[in-house]
Amino acid sequence: MPTDLVVPEETIQEACGDVEFPRMGVIEQVWETDPIPTEEIEDRAAKAVKGLPFEDVPDGGEVAIGAGSRGIANLPAIVRGVVRGVEESGYEPFVFPAMGSHGGATAEGQVDKLSTLGVTEESAGCPIRATMEVVEVGRTPERDVPVYADANAVEAEAIIPVNRIKPHTDFQGPVESGLSKMLVIGMGKQRGAKMAHDWAVDWSLRNMLPEITEILLEKLPVAGGVAILEDEHDDTDRIEAIPPSGFLKREAELLEVAWERMPKLPFEELDVLVVDRIGKDVSGQGMDTNVTGRRHFTINEPEPESPDVKRIYVRGFTGKTKGNAMGMGAADFVHENVFEGLEPSKTLINAITASTVRGVRLPPVVETDRAGLTAALGTIGPVSGSEARVLRVTDTMRLQRCYASEALIEAARERADLRVVGEPGGVEFDANGEFLGAPE
Repeated sequence: MPTDLVVPEETIQEACGDVEFPRMGVIEQVWETDPIPTEEIEDRAAKAVKGLPFEDVPDGGEVAIGAGSRGIANLPAIVRGVVRGVEESGYEPFVFPAMGSHGGATAEGQVDKLSTLGVTEESAGCPIRATMEVVEVGRTPERDVPVYADANAVEAEAIIPVNRIKPHTDFQGPVESGLSKMLVIGMGKQRGAKMAHDWAVDWSLRNMLPEITEILLEKLPVAGGVAILEDEHDDTDRIEAIPPSGFLKREAELLEVAWERMPKLPFEELDVLVVDRIGKDVSGQGMDTNVTGRRHFTINEPEPESPDVKRIYVRGFTGKTKGNAMGMGAADFVHENVFEGLEPSKTLINAITASTVRGVRLPPVVETDRAGLTAALGTIGPVSGSEARVLRVTDTMRLQRCYASEALIEAARERADLRVVGEPGGVEFDANGEFLGAPE
């Protein structure tokens, strides 16, 4: 890639002049949680799946278990538990990747993607069958939109999606990220995902997902789904099997619980947000838009009402995202690490499939963290360093402990839901102008 897109620190400093950095301390959000003990996860999942209706499945019938969403805690153990529960009920399970176009829209890439999530044939205890082939199983009544499903899943006697329920990054509706989305978009593979996101431009995913889910429940042998809820620490809080009857209603109820438990930024208004890493294992949009307050990706979907963040500076990627830079377009500045690490083809395939091409626009690239912070602070208006409201986080999933500027530290002292765990001091850089220390 051309290196002349990287703006040197010296150039940034010349353009911004003498920018005062705020003193930074450390704050911690106070959350009350009661996660499922790790050693009980597999048993809980096995017990949950046994409660689904298998009456129409013949003895020894094949059950297709859909998995593939990123960033789910304990996913290998949960999938293994679901597999075990199916086997103990007298059926033959197999896992199929239910992840739309991810993994480069290839069967091999999707198996590799499952592996990065810890789900392999060995860990699951059953075969993994991956294909990008789909079957058209129906069409929507009013718009005549085709409905697709994974060819291997369609051939099974029962289908069970396994997914976390959480707020979506592109839209708000009765169901968002969860079981319905996995059925419609994940199980639809690249073709189904592209269809859904194309039509969502006018129809909206908030309206599309429930309608197409109803068709899939009617046309395919969906035995139900295994829903996962996580707490503010992203630990497994609940594993619940949802039968086909009342499927959408129960998912909507669990979404309300997920909204309450979702970790959020501790302040509604910020001058600068520094994000250490973005990635598909953090959020489908790299950074959760419900956390940053910036959607800017999907046509015909309103912006979140809060928070209000003037500038976002992104420093790098997670390892598991493998160069998929979805979401970098929401940043105002990115570190050279982002530019050098991005995989353009993988990123663009994801963006085209999701009709969110603005999310992969490359922001201005800076050479160092010192340059990134200077550029961000130098473009927030007449705000002094001592007054600047600056927060630095690991990513938009890990928000318990954050670096916070002195103005935010003082505000935190007055709140019961926050504690100050590190007093303010000068921002520290290494010899190359990179931040020292990490929020978590």
